[in-house]
Formats: sequence, C-alpha cells, structure tokens
Amino acid sequence: MGIIDAHHHVWDLSVRDQDWITGPQLAPLRRDFPLSDLEPQARAASVDRTILVQTITVPEETPELLALAAESDLVAGVVGWIDLTASDVAEKLGRLRALPGGEWLRGIRHQVQGEPDPWWLTRPEVLRGLRTVADAELVYEVVALPHQLPAAVSAARHLPELTFVLDHLGKPPIVSGQLKPWSAAVRELASQPNTVCKLSGMVTEADWHEWTVDALRPYADTVLDAFGPQRLMFGSDWPVCTLAAGYAEVVDATGVLLAGLSPDEQAAVWTDTAERVYGADRPNQCRIRRVSPRGDASLD
Repeated sequence: MGIIDAHHHVWDLSVRDQDWITGPQLAPLRRDFPLSDLEPQARAASVDRTILVQTITVPEETPELLALAAESDLVAGVVGWIDLTASDVAEKLGRLRALPGGEWLRGIRHQVQGEPDPWWLTRPEVLRGLRTVADAELVYEVVALPHQLPAAVSAARHLPELTFVLDHLGKPPIVSGQLKPWSAAVRELASQPNTVCKLSGMVTEADWHEWTVDALRPYADTVLDAFGPQRLMFGSDWPVCTLAAGYAEVVDATGVLLAGLSPDEQAAVWTDTAERVYGADRPNQCRIRRVSPRGDASLD
C-alpha cells in the first residue's frame, strides 16, 4: 500500500474564517485550500491515505471534516476538536460519531500552543476530558511548544491508557539551530510508552526561504532515536507547509532523512505506524493503547 500522510488540513474561507491567518507572512495561506487541491499532489507523491486534522477551536468544524471523510477515498481518518473542559465530553463524542462520516473520527486535538498556562494539559478538568477521549478509544494529538512538553509528559504518565500523538516534533527551534532544551523534553516524552510522534511541520520551523535537509536532520535524527521508527509517522502539514515548500518537496525531503533506515523501518514511518495508530484501513477501529519503545503494540 502507499504512503499515509498523517497530518494535513483543509479550509474554505467562505464557510468560516481562519482567524489565525494574520499578517503578511501568512498571507499566502489566506485563500481556500480544498481537498480537491491536495488530492492530485498526494497521488503524485504515492500518498493514498491521509489524516485530516482540525485547524480552529470551534465545534462546527469537526462535523464538516467528518462529512469530507465520508465522501473521500483519500481521507482515512479525522482528528477533530471538542472542548475537553466541558462536563459532557462523552456525549459530544457520541454525537460526532453518529454524524455522516462519524466512523472516521480518530482523535481529538486542542491548540495547547495557544494556551498561556504551560501546564494546561495537567489541569483536573482537562485530564478528565482526556480520560473520556481514551474511553472512546481515540487518540489525543499534542500541538505544543517546547516549554509545554513537560505538561504533556505528566499527562501521558497520568493517563497510560491514552495514546498521545506529538505533532510537528513539538515545534523545535530549527531556524536557530538549537537542540536544547527541546531535545531533552522530547526525549522525556518519548520515554512514555503511550506516545507517538509525527515527522511533520519541520520546514515551517526552519528558515522558510533557505531551509535545507541538512538543517532538518538533527531534529529528525533526535526523534528517530527517541521514539524509533515504529512510533514515528510522516505528515505533510499541508497547506501550512506551502509557506516554505511544496507538497512534493516535503515528501522528498522526508525520503532523504529516512534514507539510512532499513526498508522495514522506512515502511513504519511512511505507513505502518499511522495505520496502526489511526486504524487507517478500517472505520471506527482506532484501538491502539500502548506502543513499547521496541514498537510492540497492545490492542484492545
């Protein structure tokens, strides 16, 4: 089977504004990015399945993404948003799963990177919501800045039954070339057996105009060593990646970064990990609970 792109977005500004797209640097993103734009680029890059990820913290978006999954043979899973601090998280998840495409709900994400409290993930009401996500056999995706990763470590320890998926390597400071303290934080997270990482978002953490594969390599090598290929998966972060690179460029750069791995290890990053974590080949069976540092998965 082909590559799984474990992280991309779509949006239609006539349906809903993306209020995070502000300022001249992000101006190229201030247009519609429909699934029909992605599909030919994905197919050309041998990507045959994708995971569609939320972009804004409003409840109306997730049903729209699920409806897209119901109509598409490209989208194999959706990571949506709900208010984790609400008292009726279980009911909200149940309603989402009853919608058209609800069987493709695979996980929940909240933009922790925008929270002023670096320990937001450890708040009692958040942990209660995350426990309900685990009970629903969904994963939780962490989009956080390096200084927020210790809270993710604490939450992962507190909820060993929940799989935590780290987006974009935890947003390391690639543009500056620094590894610490990010590397220590990401290794601590990787030491928790219920964590997985996406090899995604690197080009936009680097210099958008002058990035090189060599600039990305220390960060990719860090997560490869920390998580192992069996707990790492490819994501394009399209269309955000287009600020620095086209879709094919991101795929090609990832291929160069993985070139030193064995065929089985490369297959893990390109396909197998995402297939296992998201159940990307079958509806409503996202059942991974723990992945050991060796990559062994225990399933419910």
